[in-house]
Amino acid sequence: MIAAPNSPIWHPFAQHALEPPFRKVVHAEGAWLTLEDGSRVLDAISSWWVITHGHRHPHVIEAIRDQCERLDQVIFAEFTHEPAERLAAGLLAVAPAGLSHVFFSDSGSTSVEVAVKMALGFWRNRGTPRSRVVVMEHSYHGDTVGAMSLGERGPFNEAYEPLLFETRTIPFPEKGREQETLCAFERLCTCEPLAALLVEPLVLGAGGMLMYEPWVLADLRRICSRHEVPLICDEVMTGWGRTGTLFACEQARVQPDILCTSKGLTGGTLPLAATLCAPGIFAAHYAPDRRRMFFHSSSFTANPIACAAALANLEIWQNEPVLDRIRALGELQRHELERFRADTRFREVRQLGTITALDVNSDASGYLSSIGPRLRGVMRDSGVLLRPLGNTLYVMPPYCTSASELALVYQVIRSAVDAL
Repeated sequence: MIAAPNSPIWHPFAQHALEPPFRKVVHAEGAWLTLEDGSRVLDAISSWWVITHGHRHPHVIEAIRDQCERLDQVIFAEFTHEPAERLAAGLLAVAPAGLSHVFFSDSGSTSVEVAVKMALGFWRNRGTPRSRVVVMEHSYHGDTVGAMSLGERGPFNEAYEPLLFETRTIPFPEKGREQETLCAFERLCTCEPLAALLVEPLVLGAGGMLMYEPWVLADLRRICSRHEVPLICDEVMTGWGRTGTLFACEQARVQPDILCTSKGLTGGTLPLAATLCAPGIFAAHYAPDRRRMFFHSSSFTANPIACAAALANLEIWQNEPVLDRIRALGELQRHELERFRADTRFREVRQLGTITALDVNSDASGYLSSIGPRLRGVMRDSGVLLRPLGNTLYVMPPYCTSASELALVYQVIRSAVDAL
């Protein structure tokens, strides 16, 4: 057993009794992290899926610096400010059509909780309360109590089971069995009044980078519309180009009633989240009765500095060939991945946009299997940051990653599996 480092910090998703000492990062640039000893590590998972254009993009950093000279923080309950106003308008301009209002929060988890509270408030304020939310098998929506309730039950949340509320679950739409998912959802819609359907569009992230076809999402949307069930799309991970389009919904030509975004919203530089909703959701909370207001906030709602970073991110999308970079990175990923398809040590080799994933053939599977930390350690020592989900290896690099950098990532994957 390795002794915990001499620090009072309690790190996330870390068993301190087993982890080696945490290495200190002193600088970041592009796709690279520089450590205290001068060595470098290639950030092949975008620092938990948040960094999009690369670390410390000059335009974002300059926007943050400029905003710090103007306004740092102000209560958002009775004031507004220019960065938030411009950002809300900009988000609605690039988001799927049909969304009209933006509620700011601080993280992916809170953006999802905001979305579900919006849906429940919508039904209550209409005088027809509904409380049952439908989610997809293997889904993960965050670590706050409400978000945990909406995710797959397992090691992520089993210690907190007494706090979690009940949901309805539909099967993950595995290839060739998609109709089972659609039929299950149709049955639920006819059995009881549903408050909402919450899905990660096209890719289930922490659930194992599981991928499904856009037409399935489109059919789920049609069932929602037929039964008047609001559709919530959790684009916290899938948004901002990861799947090949700005939002994954676009590939299914789906217009959600509520959309959640965070992570890449600021290019990954600062914590910020937004929940976008359709006019009817806002209208149900708009009344002379103060009891019908939306009861949610956080101290740092719409922080001006974070909003300025997000505005800079939007400007990068508008002024730089980001989609071209994403397409080029996707092609590089596809080329590297091809070499693994005939390798019997791997299975379920898959890709969507800039995301790739493959499962290591192993008797040990599941998030808590020992193969994940062992692989992580070998790859970390080889200068590449990857965090396997159990026996699932995935690569989600910043969009600035070069061909040679990506080749290094896959070479390290091969070497790590060889070593084990």
